[in-house]
Amino acid sequence: MSWTILVLAGLLEIGWAIGLKYTEGFTRLWPTLGTVAAMVSSIVLLGVAMKSLPVGTAYAVWVGVGAVGTAILGMVLLGEPSNPGRLISLGLIVAGIIGLKLASH
Repeated sequence: MSWTILVLAGLLEIGWAIGLKYTEGFTRLWPTLGTVAAMVSSIVLLGVAMKSLPVGTAYAVWVGVGAVGTAILGMVLLGEPSNPGRLISLGLIVAGIIGLKLASH
């Protein structure tokens, strides 16, 4: 269950990272409220997951999920470049997340 909570926390991290772009410097009310809600929820769920997962593993997976998801959405939604170097690098992060999961038993 902790891994599910951790992945959900990572997905919320993606939400707030992308949400920051839409707040326009926290000048738009609804995007700001959504972003802040995602931030708080993400941190709370990370804390819950850390009750039974090692801090280093949990934090690295949370950041990795957030980084990969944010980069992909940046490419899809915001027109950021999707060149082979970026995609390979994201794949390496995913491999690291999988490795941490497999090594946590």
